[in-house]
Amino acid sequence: MVCYIHNYPNFYIKMKNKFFRFKQFCVSNNLAAMKVGTDGVLLGAWCDVAGKKNVLDVGTGTGLIALMVAQRSQPATIDAIEIDEAAYYEACYNIENSPWSERISVVHIDFSDLYDKEKKYDLIVSNPPYFTNGILPTDGKRKIARHCETLTFDKLITHSVTLLSENGIICLITPADAENEITSIVVRNGLNIEKKTVVYPKTGSVPKRILWQIGRSQCYCIVDELFIEHETHHEYTSQYVELTKDFYLNM
Repeated sequence: MVCYIHNYPNFYIKMKNKFFRFKQFCVSNNLAAMKVGTDGVLLGAWCDVAGKKNVLDVGTGTGLIALMVAQRSQPATIDAIEIDEAAYYEACYNIENSPWSERISVVHIDFSDLYDKEKKYDLIVSNPPYFTNGILPTDGKRKIARHCETLTFDKLITHSVTLLSENGIICLITPADAENEITSIVVRNGLNIEKKTVVYPKTGSVPKRILWQIGRSQCYCIVDELFIEHETHHEYTSQYVELTKDFYLNM
């Protein structure tokens, strides 16, 4: 079965087995190079949305994180930007068919070209490209989505500073081995790491991801750990269940 996206006749969605269903919304998972995954769910559930009115989602992909933020923060208005055309159209479809379409705007733009002297963001959130030293995938869209060629960590954080409100924060998820690089970029931009959550795939494993909250405050950094699964049996930990229970259908 095929569903045509309203106003986008050149793009379509094959409905069979191609939708990821959450408790309050559904995400088409067909056109965007990077599919719905644990990284996006972690960031969308973890980032601090309290009191955040203007939010920017950089590299929105399917629109997942923008939708999660909208669910968690009713006052927030969200600009979700995406450089890839197909992913942009898919995000438009997902937002249009969500309960929060009036609060989320999807924009087809390169982050480097985003400048607004009037509008500043209280929260900039991004699941950025990574694996800078990995083997480049042959698929061009996946290459853009997964590798720091079009949007480096440096460019993301440095340009975010120009778009942040006075008390605004940047929330990211990165590979654990990017810790020193991220820390260096943050210091160079006169920012501070306010919170850092080290993510382990399972108890007893090495960390694979880090969740970052970066801002201008000079507070001490809060560091904690998150384990997704138990080592001895394939069940989610109580930590992960508590974090994601408002989203996953089976939580």
